[in-house]
Amino acid sequence: MTVEIKYVVVREGEEKMSFANKKDADAYDKMLDLAEVLGDWLQESPLKLEDEQNDALAMWLAEQRDALSTIIKTGKLPESAPAEKVPAARKKAAADEETAEVKPIKAA
Repeated sequence: MTVEIKYVVVREGEEKMSFANKKDADAYDKMLDLAEVLGDWLQESPLKLEDEQNDALAMWLAEQRDALSTIIKTGKLPESAPAEKVPAARKKAAADEETAEVKPIKAA
């Protein structure tokens, strides 16, 4: 019999992602915290987004936090690596969104 340890990130009673080590689970949980704060902040924007668009943008900004930090600090785009790493969670979300309806952005 094999014993396997999994670290599961749960939000509002829903399992978001599971990881083989605590460090990755904590990093993902921290990214979700940042996405939540960014989502709340984006709602204050004069540009009104649909809820799904707001959530997707907040998640993307949280995933790109290092690049965003560089842009804010230097005023320049960071040099990107030839094959940027896309988090597994984002790949899964992108696969789920392939069948989702695209809605236009509504300006205030």
